[in-house]
Amino acid sequence: MIVNYLVFALGLKATLYISVAILGVCYGVHFSVMVSTSSELFGLKQFGKIYNFILLANPLGALVFSSLAGYVYDHEAAKQHSVAAVAGSDHVMVCYGPSCFRLTFFVLSGMACLGTFLSVILTVRIRPVYQTLYGGGPSSQPRSSAH
Repeated sequence: MIVNYLVFALGLKATLYISVAILGVCYGVHFSVMVSTSSELFGLKQFGKIYNFILLANPLGALVFSSLAGYVYDHEAAKQHSVAAVAGSDHVMVCYGPSCFRLTFFVLSGMACLGTFLSVILTVRIRPVYQTLYGGGPSSQPRSSAH
């Protein structure tokens, strides 16, 4: 996703369709892995509450980042036109080119970097648990207490 957002920031027409397809696959993998990851990390007792809390990140992110995208677009449009819009006038500023959303995609890429970093930290923290459960290697079965 990080590289994909950086490709979006470049604004190349030739990469648009493939980048959208890759981003769709990334989101599909994310939402399908989220169920098993949350159930393994937090258990099934409060799974519904925890899963809904995790799902809440999607609309909150859409709210925050769409506001950011609107602000960046308006700022870039004002820079391109360099004419201050008079309050109450019908003048609509339109932004042209990849600079309209470049900063937004850089911020999204940075947030994806932060998410990747936090995922690595989580992986390191839970590794001892999985080594205890599956100590013999990837093909071994979970150890049971019945032995």
